[in-house]
Formats: sequence, structure tokens, C-alpha cells
Amino acid sequence: MQRSPDPRRQLLAAVLRAALAAVDGRTCTARALQADPLPAGVPVQVAAIGKAACGMAAGAHEALAGRIQRTLIITKDGHAGAQAATLPGVEVLESSHPMPDARALAAGLRLLDFVDQMPADVLPLFLVSGGASALVEVLRPGATLADLTALNAAGLASGEDINSLNRRRGELSLIKGGRLAQRLRGRCARALFVSDVPGDDPAVIGSGLMARALAGPDAVSRRVVARIEDAMQAAAAAAPGLSVNLATERFEGEAARLAVRFSHELALSSAQLHVWGGESVVTLPASPGRGGRNQHLALAAARLLAGSEDLLLLAAGTDGTDGPTPDAGALVDSDTCGRVSLTGLDVEDCLRRADSHPALEAAGDLLHTGPTGTNVGDLVVGLKLSRAAAQEWWARHGGAPLR
Repeated sequence: MQRSPDPRRQLLAAVLRAALAAVDGRTCTARALQADPLPAGVPVQVAAIGKAACGMAAGAHEALAGRIQRTLIITKDGHAGAQAATLPGVEVLESSHPMPDARALAAGLRLLDFVDQMPADVLPLFLVSGGASALVEVLRPGATLADLTALNAAGLASGEDINSLNRRRGELSLIKGGRLAQRLRGRCARALFVSDVPGDDPAVIGSGLMARALAGPDAVSRRVVARIEDAMQAAAAAAPGLSVNLATERFEGEAARLAVRFSHELALSSAQLHVWGGESVVTLPASPGRGGRNQHLALAAARLLAGSEDLLLLAAGTDGTDGPTPDAGALVDSDTCGRVSLTGLDVEDCLRRADSHPALEAAGDLLHTGPTGTNVGDLVVGLKLSRAAAQEWWARHGGAPLR
């Protein structure tokens, strides 16, 4: 649906870009390896797994300047990007997310072979980001792909929190929960993480794909290089001159309830920009429609923003995808529900059926970034500003709004 450009939407888009840049997998990985270099002269082999795997692998190559002999990348369909093919000695495997398929099992076996074939004089470098739980797996004896998919489906449908779901995933695995590190048999290694889980615990990220060895010696150095707080701080800094309320705790829980909370905080506070980070859940009906948790949250919030012309809310997955859709989330305002109604759709019905995508598409409110090269969870940004004030902000801080 076409409408006149709104400088507030452009401001929120700029805030999102700044947040994503702060947690870019390539940049954060390169910076971490430059700040804490690997032992000089030692050859390196890289295994990168997750939605941010390609960006992180590129960052490793940037920092290590030709020392990398081989690189294995396991990532989500469509997240490989052109940069992956240009890396020397690279092998790229694409797999399914959020529901694992047979490719995850093939990727798991390839990861084990890759690790087992590393010469003794090579330093293993593991780069792990969110999504690894579904993308790669080796099942314990007796467990089947059907067991794995049933576990994932039940966890996603019930709104189970990610820490709990990842622990249960690890119980089916021969590589999660510290078992891959155990396979290193005490050899020195480095593991860097882009975290999408509460607490940023390597024992939980990717279902503990590079958690501390389950038994025996462990000589893996572990470091989280990007987290949602980094994105939040960059978002807050991207709008100089505006008063900001930066959340001090990560959000969690049902998306619809969070929508009520965020909308009320935005309406009642004197701050002009609100920044929240975390991860919501949606308890799905028996036959859900199309959408993701950020789209559900945004559409639920749109009901409460109706009639409040100065309020807008953006909800996005930092990986650039939201549920089984190619969109990162949505940016809604006081007229979103009206635009939806004009197309004949009913907002309440769409929310009840977990079918937010068609409504937001009809309103012209979907956010599409494409794969971002990172994955630190979800970002919600609220703006309390008139069009005129936003236009003045652009004139002072950014020139004319981008068209």
C-alpha cells in the first residue's frame, strides 16, 4: 500500500541499521581476534555454524590474513551470501531452520569428520551463532529425525523458552551439550559466539554446540563477541537529541502480552525513544497461519496505538527473518489497523490464527532486511514523536529524510 513518506519511519529504519551494524558477525569476529590474537605462526581451521556463520567466517579470514587452511560453514538456507564463495578453502553447507531436516544430520556428520581430520599442529577455531540448534545434529543411538522434529515442533508451538528447549535438544544429541568439545580430547581451541539466548551462556547457545566438555580435559577458550545489549546501546545512540528509555532487562514471554506492556510504556513515558531487547514467544493454534513472533507482537501493538498519532513501534529479528517468513518483522503506527481493515482483513482474527503476515503485508508495514550476518535475538523500538518533530530532527542531525 503506497503512502507518503513518514520521516519517523525513516528514523526508526536508521536506528535499526545502526543496531545491526553494532552486532555484525564479520565486524565483531574480526575485532575479537585482533584484540585477543591467536598464537603466532599456528595454522588455523575454522568451523562456523549458525545464521551468522558466513559473516563470522569472513571476519576470521579478515583478521587472520591467510593463516586459515580450511573453513566449514553450516548455515541456514539463503544465508550463505556471495561473500562465502570468495573465502579460500571454504566448504558451505545449507540446512533448514527453524525445523531441522535430513540435511542437519548430514551436516552433523560432516562437522564431526571435519574436526576429526584436523592435524595435530592446527588450532581449531569454532564460530557459533543462533540457529545452530536446528542446522546441525548427530543423534544419539535410538533417537530419530522424527523425534528431533517432534521436539522442535512441540517446543515452538508451546512457546517454550529457548534455554529450556535447547537443553532438551541437547539430550538427543551426540555433539551438543559439551560432547563436541569432548571430542577434541583436551587440545587447545578457540570458540567465539554471537549470542541469541538469555544469559549469553555458551552452554546454551546452539544447544551447547561448543559448551565445556562433558567429561575429561577442556582447553577451549570461549568468548561471546556480540549480544542484544550491544545492539540496544547502538540503537539508543543512533538518535542524538531524543530522550531515550533503554531497557535494563531482556524481555521474554508471550508476544501479545509484551505488546501491551511496550505500548503502555511508550504512551505513558516522557521519553521519545524506547529500546527493548530479548525474545518473545507465541503459543500457536492447531493450524497456525503465516507470521513470526515479531510480526505477531507488532500487530498486537498496532491495536493499542490506534488513535495515537505520535506513536510508532518496530519489532524485528536481528537475523533478518521472523518465523517461516523472509521478513525481519514489522513497523506499525496509529493507522496500521485502519489500513488492514480497508483490505477486508480482521486484525483480531489474524492474531487469533497466528496469521499476522497477511495483515501486515496488506498494511505495507513489513520490514525486509534480508539476512543480516548476525543473530542476537529480537529488537523492539518505540518512537513517540510527531511528524513535524521528526522532520526537524532530520534537518538537525541527518539532512533531508531519505526517500
